[in-house]
Amino acid sequence: MKQKLKLALVGAGERGQYCYAPYAKMHGYEIEFVAVSDPHKGRREKFVQDYHVPAEGVFETAEQFFARPRMADAVLICTQDSQHYAYACQAIDLGYSILLEKPISPSVRECLDLQRRAEEKGTQIMVCHVMRYTKFYRKLKELIDSGVIGDVVHVTHTENVAYWHYAHSYVRGNWHKTADSSPMILAKCCHDTDLLLWLTGRDCLSLSSYGSLEFFKRENAPEGCADRCIDGCKYSGSCPYSATKYLGKYKDHLFREYAVEKEGYTDTVEALKKGRYGRCVFQCDNDVVDHQTVNLLFEDGITATLTMCAFSNFERETHIMGTMGEIRAYMKDDLVEVYNFRSGDREIYHVGHPDALHGGADTVLVEDFIASALGDKPPATSIEKSIQSHILCIAAERSRIEKRTIDLKEWI
Repeated sequence: MKQKLKLALVGAGERGQYCYAPYAKMHGYEIEFVAVSDPHKGRREKFVQDYHVPAEGVFETAEQFFARPRMADAVLICTQDSQHYAYACQAIDLGYSILLEKPISPSVRECLDLQRRAEEKGTQIMVCHVMRYTKFYRKLKELIDSGVIGDVVHVTHTENVAYWHYAHSYVRGNWHKTADSSPMILAKCCHDTDLLLWLTGRDCLSLSSYGSLEFFKRENAPEGCADRCIDGCKYSGSCPYSATKYLGKYKDHLFREYAVEKEGYTDTVEALKKGRYGRCVFQCDNDVVDHQTVNLLFEDGITATLTMCAFSNFERETHIMGTMGEIRAYMKDDLVEVYNFRSGDREIYHVGHPDALHGGADTVLVEDFIASALGDKPPATSIEKSIQSHILCIAAERSRIEKRTIDLKEWI
């Protein structure tokens, strides 16, 4: 019988504690958590209780954890974006296998340096590009590879961020400023550039990008609106971005936990009166774009467009155009439609996409990581492939700012 794989979690927030760690509850016979670090006492204590972490494995900071000799086989790094690279470097030096939350880094130099370090040490490092693990997108890949639509010519892919998600995370929340995290196209869409690389099976040669922050700015504030939504703002009942929804529509949503408990409050009203999530969306210090599009040229003349937009409801849409047919795919509806030019037939697929975050693919991703860490099989992706997706996003942001097309071979 194999020994259990010992895991450590660095960052017990939503991704680490609620998306990846639960795999251990279902597969306790093969893995166990022996360490956790998180500066938030409540999150830390909840994780210790749920996963029976021994006292000697509990740390307030990641720095305290990494200062110790290796105490597990693998580490899950699920902290804020700006911390990923430094913590991953320390994990490599200590000999951990690594599951790293995306993005790796907003710096191409740091991304490539991490790959070099991992290769030199022979470290297994897997980035959480979870979308390629969904049943939904695996079906699209299967259809493309079957040849049913001939050769792929163009892909139109849309990341519908959702108006409520954007207001919470990118106006009021952790990803509202590029300098504090990363450009929004990288933070939100390195999933999507990874998908485009994987679905087409081709490298990207050049790209151009356009976008800006147009709506969520002080000059667009309605006349007479309050600085805080709860302070008697006359628009709170009609504004779709009002923070009063944490008291109503979102009162049982994970967003309310972020706005209240994770900000150090016990009462929702108090949090909205004093905390950052109670601010009017037109009175914040956000600077990330609220819409952006990227035009990409791949090998063999394949083109693609990637659109990321706040002004939408949730989930991704993908349209793949081939020489012999087309695929239209709507993730929210679990709908894949294939039209065959040769026969004129139209086929509809419902792939059984689970009604869960990322379609339940977080569990599949962790399963793949655990299997590769145990030596049972190689992972479905690699650090090299993940870095390619990051390079596209970082280059897209540079193109947007500098208003020019970027030749990737020359630029890198």
